[in-house]
Amino acid sequence: MTDPSSLDAVLAKINHRLKTAQIGVRVEQIDNRVFLRATLPPKPNSTKTKPYQQRIALGLYASHEGFKRAEAEARLLGGLLACKSFQWEPYLKLPKTDAVETIEDLIQRFEKYYFQTRARNHQSETTWKIDYWQAFKKLPQAEILNAENILKAVTATAPDTKTRKRTCMALGALARFAQIEINLKPYAGKYGPRRVAPRDLPTDTAIAKVFYEIESESWRWVYGMLATYGLRNHEVFRLDNAAISRGDYIINISENSKTGSRSVWPCYPEWFEEFELENVVLPEVDLNQSNAALGHVVTNWFKRNSIPFAAYNLRHAWAIRTLILGLDISLAAQQMGHSVKTHSELYHRWISRQYHQRAFEVMASKSERLQAPRILGHEKR
Repeated sequence: MTDPSSLDAVLAKINHRLKTAQIGVRVEQIDNRVFLRATLPPKPNSTKTKPYQQRIALGLYASHEGFKRAEAEARLLGGLLACKSFQWEPYLKLPKTDAVETIEDLIQRFEKYYFQTRARNHQSETTWKIDYWQAFKKLPQAEILNAENILKAVTATAPDTKTRKRTCMALGALARFAQIEINLKPYAGKYGPRRVAPRDLPTDTAIAKVFYEIESESWRWVYGMLATYGLRNHEVFRLDNAAISRGDYIINISENSKTGSRSVWPCYPEWFEEFELENVVLPEVDLNQSNAALGHVVTNWFKRNSIPFAAYNLRHAWAIRTLILGLDISLAAQQMGHSVKTHSELYHRWISRQYHQRAFEVMASKSERLQAPRILGHEKR
C-alpha cells in the first residue's frame, strides 16, 4: 500500500512546479481520486456567464502514476487556457469518479474533505455540526443531489432567518463540491445581527445579587466569569485557568473556542476579587464535548435553576457596559470575539434612554472634555 504521507509530498511538489511555471491549474486529491482545479469557462447549458473556479474529474486514482498523469493533464489544460482554446467537450467525456452517489455518500465524502482542509478541533467540529450538518439533514439522503432538491431544502426554511442563511451557505458549499450549478444568493435573505430583537437586560445590581444566591460553588464561579468577562457560554470551559488561579484578572481564551484565542479584560475589576474568581472551581462537565454541547450545558443549568435571565444576557450586559464606560468599540468587539460591524449592529440598538443618559453624564463629567467656545461680550452674567 502506498504511504499517504509520501503521496502528500508528491502532490505538494507537483503544485509547486505548476505554480512556479505560472500554470493556473492545481492538482487535487479527494478521497482516493485525482482532480484538476482551475478558473474555467461555464459548462455548456450553464446559467453562469463568467469563468469561475471548477474541478475536472480525471478518473484517476491517487497514486504515483496517477499524479504523474495528472501533472501532464494540468500542463495541457494550462496551455489550452493560455491560448484561449479550451473547450469543455473532451473533458465532459472523461469517466466519472462514481457512477451513482447518493446524497448520504456525497455528504460523507464532503465531510472527509472538510476536515482534510482544516484542523479538526472543537471549533471546526462545532462549525460542521451547526453550520453544515444541520442543513445537510434537510436533504433526501437516498437521492442523488441536484439543483431541484437543493432548492426544495432551502425554500422549506423560513425566509430572512438565520436558518435560511446558514442553509444557503452550507448547501451552496456542497453544490460547489459536487460541481452542481445553482445560485442560492437570491434566496439567502436579509438576516443579520441587526434583526435580533432588543431585550431588557439585567442591571449590574441584579447580576451581582444573583451571584450570591447560587448555592453551587462551581456554578457560582461559572456565573461570575460570564458576568465579569461577557464570555460565550462554552468559553468558560476554554480558559487558561492556571493564569486565573495566579490572580491574573486578564483572562485568555484558548484557540478551541468559537472564534479562536483572545484576551479579555473585566469591566469591573472589583468583581474578580469580590466573586473570588481566582479560586477556579469547574463543574463536573465533559470538556471533550463540542463547543455547542458545552454551551447547551450552561443554558440548561440556568433554566433548571430558575436564573431570572438567560446566560447570554450576561454577555450582552457586558457589551452595553463597555459602551457606557467608554471603551473603544473596536477594542470591545475584539474582546468579544466578533467584528466591529457585528458589534455595532448588535448592541447600539439596545441602548435605551437610561443608557444614553448615563453615557452623557460620564462624558460631561470628564475634566479633559472639549469646552464650548465663549464669545467675548456675550458671557452669561
